[in-house]
Amino acid sequence: MTYTYPKKEKLKSKKLIDQLFSQGKSVSAYPLRLVYLQTAFDEDVLAKTGVSVSKRYFKKAVDRNRIKRLLRESYRLHKAQFINDLETQHAFMILYVGKEKPTCSQVEKRMTALFEKFSDKRSNP
Repeated sequence: MTYTYPKKEKLKSKKLIDQLFSQGKSVSAYPLRLVYLQTAFDEDVLAKTGVSVSKRYFKKAVDRNRIKRLLRESYRLHKAQFINDLETQHAFMILYVGKEKPTCSQVEKRMTALFEKFSDKRSNP
């Protein structure tokens, strides 16, 4: 498995994002929160993922962009462990809900904990 995050795996559809937040379920591993929804796409990918950081706690775009870059990189490196177990297509939104700027290692630890919680919740509804 290659560690890539191509354009077809990025969540960009406004309709799907609205549906995700209205009907989706979530798991948290502070300071991260994962909102997910089982759905169907036209592309042959198992998951489409987006990341978001609140403007409330990080006023400067530079800070928000740095955190989003860390989230995407951590997702890219660890997605193979969890996404390959999916049988159906899912939409994911990873939200950073903390108030402090994280380090790369903190984000990686919490990302693995977040997807472990997702796997547990999916296998034991």
